[in-house]
Amino acid sequence: MSPRGKAAADSVKVGTCTITFGTTKVMGIVNTTLDSFSGDGLGGDEEAAIARGMMQFEQGADFVDVGGESTRPGADPVPARLEMARTIGVVEVLARARPGRVSIDTMKSEVAKSALLAGATIVNDVSGLRDPEMIDVVAEHGASAVIMHMLGEPRTMQVRPKYKDVVQDIIAYLGDRVAAAEAGGVEPRRIMVDPGIGFGKTLEHNLEILARLDEFKALGKPVVIGVSRKSFIGKITRAPAEERVGGSIAAALVAAKNGASIVRVHDVRETVDALRIASDIWGRM
Repeated sequence: MSPRGKAAADSVKVGTCTITFGTTKVMGIVNTTLDSFSGDGLGGDEEAAIARGMMQFEQGADFVDVGGESTRPGADPVPARLEMARTIGVVEVLARARPGRVSIDTMKSEVAKSALLAGATIVNDVSGLRDPEMIDVVAEHGASAVIMHMLGEPRTMQVRPKYKDVVQDIIAYLGDRVAAAEAGGVEPRRIMVDPGIGFGKTLEHNLEILARLDEFKALGKPVVIGVSRKSFIGKITRAPAEERVGGSIAAALVAAKNGASIVRVHDVRETVDALRIASDIWGRM
């Protein structure tokens, strides 16, 4: 919803469409987990998850991302069968309502495959397509992918994370994963990258990434950013997750100004409105 800084890429292919990024797009979050860090987990309530996704589309979300496994720091893995039970029905209904605009948030190729068959067109993988079968699944289904950086795994990622240069180290990692995806048959124009705010990063790391986000344009891919309600905002504002809307919007605006193609958020209406206002102002600067 906003004019952005220098972009890594101007468009991405999603399903049969090409999405252009003259403005920053908004991806709503639907968590069907019991233990979401953000306090919005729906605990497998399929009707509530569908209603939330539909509401987010009505509020202006360009995409909706459905997830069934918590990736909060310290979270334990969820069996694929349970993850699918929580997500596939939701994906199917939302994808019928908004073809080409539904994403599945998963690290498991089995879950990704089922979601793509149900109508999802994007695989949002916080592990960076590490599952040995994930690249094949994405390529075979002609899906788009968000390749994210995470240090280790959710259970261990926040245990003393260290980098030589957090931005350049992440760029190097993402570059390797992009190369692997393309070598495995994923269409280059269907790949997006996410530096993974909060996934194995300290407060200072997160702020450094946001301040230097334009450096990720070197990867030549659209950049997705998820800052919504995350703990680094709480460390600054001392607010619990459900009271971090203001901080989340501030971080999303910074990300948009510094080149984010998509911001992934819980509070869709508020973010859409904020980006719309910022767009009018930035267009006059």
